[in-house]
Amino acid sequence: MSMHLDGNAAAGLLAEVFTVEATTAVVTCASCGGSGPLGAAIVYASDIGTVVRCATCSEVLIRAAEIRERVVLDMRGAATIALGVPG
Repeated sequence: MSMHLDGNAAAGLLAEVFTVEATTAVVTCASCGGSGPLGAAIVYASDIGTVVRCATCSEVLIRAAEIRERVVLDMRGAATIALGVPG
């Protein structure tokens, strides 16, 4: 059964992939063009994977799953993801 959480719930999973703080990344939705920090997105997390949805239109931005000790990301719903560069 999945739970509805905010984008911060995806931080641990994405930290395995990105070396910067992922929740502050600015994500632009490919569907509606809305943009905002990943931490403000809508996240549905379950044992089989994580779905990150746009806070504006609810379209899927990112799908993530751990498969055979790898994190697999489908980010086709995000037109862009802007990450800060560590200082």
